[in-house]
Amino acid sequence: MQRKEKHALYWGLGQLSVMSGIVLWFIGGRYLAEVWRIPLCAALLAAGMVGYWSGTKFFLGELHRAQQRWILPVALAITLACYVVWDAMPSLLAPGSAAILGVVMVWCGQRLIRNKNRYRFLGVTLLLRGVFNVLSSVTLGPELYLFWFIGTTVLKTLSMLGLIYAVQDEIQQRYARTIDSLSNGFLIRDRRGYVQVANERCARLLGFAGPADLVGKHVSDLLPGLTPQMADEYFQRFMAPGAVYPLVETAMFQLHDGSRLPVELLASPYEERGRLYCLVQLLDISERTRKDDLLRKAANIDPVTGYFNRHAITNRLREEVTLACSGGCECAVLFIDLDKFKRVNDSFGHAVGDELLRQFARRLHSVLGTKDVLARFGGDEFIVVLPELAAGSAEQQARACAEQIVAAMDNSFTVTHHVIGVSASVGVACYPQHGMDGATLIRHADIAMYVAKKSGRGEVRFFNDAMNAAAKDALVIDGALRSAIAGQEFRLVYQAITSAASGALTKVEALLRWQSATLGNVAPDRFIPVAEDSGMIVEIGTWVLNEACRQLGVWKAGALGELTVSINVSAWQLADPAFVGLVQQALAHNDLSPRQLELELTERVLIDNGGEVQSVLAQLRGMGVGISLDDFGTGYSSLSYLTQFHLNTLKIDRAFVMDIEHSERSNNLVHAIIAMGQSLGLQLVAEGVETAGQASILRQLGCHHLQGYHISLPIPADELPAFACRLKSAGAVAEVAENA
Repeated sequence: MQRKEKHALYWGLGQLSVMSGIVLWFIGGRYLAEVWRIPLCAALLAAGMVGYWSGTKFFLGELHRAQQRWILPVALAITLACYVVWDAMPSLLAPGSAAILGVVMVWCGQRLIRNKNRYRFLGVTLLLRGVFNVLSSVTLGPELYLFWFIGTTVLKTLSMLGLIYAVQDEIQQRYARTIDSLSNGFLIRDRRGYVQVANERCARLLGFAGPADLVGKHVSDLLPGLTPQMADEYFQRFMAPGAVYPLVETAMFQLHDGSRLPVELLASPYEERGRLYCLVQLLDISERTRKDDLLRKAANIDPVTGYFNRHAITNRLREEVTLACSGGCECAVLFIDLDKFKRVNDSFGHAVGDELLRQFARRLHSVLGTKDVLARFGGDEFIVVLPELAAGSAEQQARACAEQIVAAMDNSFTVTHHVIGVSASVGVACYPQHGMDGATLIRHADIAMYVAKKSGRGEVRFFNDAMNAAAKDALVIDGALRSAIAGQEFRLVYQAITSAASGALTKVEALLRWQSATLGNVAPDRFIPVAEDSGMIVEIGTWVLNEACRQLGVWKAGALGELTVSINVSAWQLADPAFVGLVQQALAHNDLSPRQLELELTERVLIDNGGEVQSVLAQLRGMGVGISLDDFGTGYSSLSYLTQFHLNTLKIDRAFVMDIEHSERSNNLVHAIIAMGQSLGLQLVAEGVETAGQASILRQLGCHHLQGYHISLPIPADELPAFACRLKSAGAVAEVAENA
C-alpha cells in the first residue's frame, strides 16, 4: 500500500481488528482461556476504534502530527479500561464492544456525510452500521445472533465497498487533477482510436467544453480533417518496430469552428491488461509557430523594403535555375544599383535614404510581371529574377524589363518634402548563356552592372566574357595593390608643362607608375579604376601628395626654384574629411607655398559630387592652392563649372589638340575655349602637344602653357633639373637668333 493512502491503512487495520475480535470471542474459547481472551479482545476493540477514527481523520485531512503521537497511549488506555470492566463483568464484553464500536462508526459516518459529499454512501453505511451496533448491544441475545450476524455482515460488506471506493476514487481524483493541471493537452487512446482518458486542456484545445465530450469518442470524430484511416496509420507508426519514444510529430489540426491549430504530438506507450494504449501529449505550438514565422521572415525578408533579401533571392534563384534546367526554359537576373545613393544618405540622413529605397522598390515592383521576383541584395543594390522564360527569349525579355526599369527612374521621388532624382544602372545575366547556377548568374550580373555604371549611369549592360576577364584582372590587381605602398612599388614621373610664349619650364604634372612585384609594370588605366572601386585610392592619393610635395621641396632647394607641381585628385579623396588637413600638412612639412601645388580634377568629379566638392575646393582656394579642370571640352562640359567652382586652370583635352593643324573645326573649338578662358581670367594648358606645328598654332591662339611629347616625355625626378637647363639654353639660343 502507498504511504500516502494512510486512511486506507488505518481503515483496513480497524476492520481487521474488529473481525479478529469477533472471531476470537466466539470461536477462541475452544483454544484460549478467558483470562487471555478478555485482554486480547480489549486490545483488538481498541485497535478497531483507533483505526476507524484515525482513518477518518486522515481522510478528512485533520489528523495532525501531534494527534498521531497520542494514538498508541489512547489505544492502551482503552484496552486497559475494557479489560478492567470485562474482567469484572464478562457478560458486558459483547454488547459493550458493539456499543463502543457503534458510537465510533456513527461519529465516522456523520463526519464523512458532513465533510465529504462525494462519499455520502460510505458515511451512510458507517452510520447505519454504527446505529445497528448500538441497537444490537441493547437487544443482543443468543437467539438474535444469527440476525445480528447477517445484518452486520451486510453492513460490513457495504462499508468495506465504500471504503474501497473512497480509496480508489481518491487515487483517481488525484490522477485526474494531475493530468488536468498539465499545461499541455493529454489523452489516452486505444488501438482502435477511441479516447479513454482526456484532460481539460485537451478538451479546450480541441474546442470542446470538457473531457467528458471526448471520452468514448473516436479521434476522427474530434477533428473534421482526420479520418479513421489516418488515425490507424498514426498508431501503426507508433507501434512500429524500432520506434523511439516519445514519438514526436507536428501537425496542423482543423477544428470544428474552422480555425487551425498547430500542435506538437508526443506519444508514449502504455499497456493495461495486455492491451497497448497510446498516451499523447498535445502541445499548442501557435506561439512557437508565430516566432518561427517571424524568424523565417527575418531570414528571408528585407526589413526596409519588405521584399526578399539576399538569402531568400539566392535560394529562389537556385530553384528557378533547377526548374529551367529540367523544363528546357530560361531565366534572367537583373542586378540594379541606384546611382549616387550615398549622396542621399550623406545629405538627408539614413531615414530619408531608407524611404527612398522603399519607394524605389515599389516602383521597381510596379513594372515587373506577376511571376517576376524582386529582392534587395544589400545597400542600394536590388535583384530582379525573370523566371520561366521561353527558350531563346531571355535576353530580349530581360532587355525590355531593364529598359522599363531605367525609364521608371525618369520621374523624381518625393521623400519627406525633398524631391530627389536618381538613376539606376542595370547589369543582366541570363541562364544558360551567362551561367549555369544562381551564384554565377548573380556574380556576372553584378559585373555587368559595374560596367553599366562606369559607362555613364542609367545604362543597361549584358554580361560577356570580356567583362569576366576584366573582373578577374581587377581582383588580381586589387590583391596586389594592398601591399604596393608598403613594398615601395610606386614611383612618380613628371611631365613638363612649359610657357607657350617663352618655352620656360613653369609646371610639372606628377604621374603615378606602379612596378608590381608580382604583376610587373601595371599601366595606370588598369590599376587606378580598381583603386577607386576599392577605396584604396585615398591611401594611394595621400602617398602621391606627400611624395610630390617632398620632391618639390628638394627641387626648391636646388636650381629649379619656384616650380609648381600638379597632381590628380579623385572624388574619393575630396570626400575624405581629412583631405584638406593632409594638404596643409604636406605643404608645411616641405616648406612649400600653397601656390606651388595645383590639384587636377576631372569633369566627372564635378558632375557626380558637385555639392560635396564645392566646399572642399573653397577651403583649398582660400589656402592659395590652385585648382585645375582636366580634359576640358569632352564629356559633359558645362560653362557653369567655370564660375561655380572658381577654377584657376583649364586643360584643353588632347582630342582637340591632335587635329588642330588639319581640322578647321578643331582649330575653331580650341580658339573658342582659349578665348573663353582668357575672358574669365583662367590659365590655359593644352595637353597632347606632339608637333611644332601644334605648338605654334596654340601659341598664336593665346594658349598660356603647353604639355605633351613635343615638349617632353614623363621623366624621373632626378632628370628634371638637366631637362630644365636644356630648355633654358634652347630659349637663350632662340632669343639670340631672334635678335640677330
